[in-house]
This record gives sequence, C-alpha cells and structure tokens, in this order.
Amino acid sequence: MSAVVEPPADADLAVERPFCAWCGAARTVGDHAGCDRRLATVDPPRHCPLCARRMVVQVDPVGWTARCSRHGESAGANGFS
Repeated sequence: MSAVVEPPADADLAVERPFCAWCGAARTVGDHAGCDRRLATVDPPRHCPLCARRMVVQVDPVGWTARCSRHGESAGANGFS
C-alpha cells in the first residue's frame, strides 16, 4: 500500500491535482464546486486526481479506500461517523 501525500493547505488544486477526483475532468475546465461538495460530504473519489484514471474504490461502514494503478492507494472517512 502507498502512503497518501496531501498537498500543502495553500496549494492551488489545479496545479497540485490537475484532475477532478469525482468526474475526472481537468480542474481548469468547468466548475467543480458540486464535485468538491460531494467529495467533502459523502462520496469517495472515483478518479485519480493526478492522472484521471478510474480508481478501484472499496466502501465499508467506517470509510473508504481508493486505488490508482499508477499512483497507489488513498483512504478516508469522509461522510462517515
């Protein structure tokens, strides 16, 4: 398993993570406010934010894991208490 590397808090998401983790589109194209809301509340990411590849996502009662074939695994508990 790979460690998750988070960008600095003041980082520009379009530079650090060029693709939307929900819809897979480039962050510089269109409005991703709805995608960001979904990711922040209930849904796990579906696309790798670094390469836009579709990820293998496993959701369980305590959180989720998502694995990109190129960039490894990330995990979270968004939307779960």
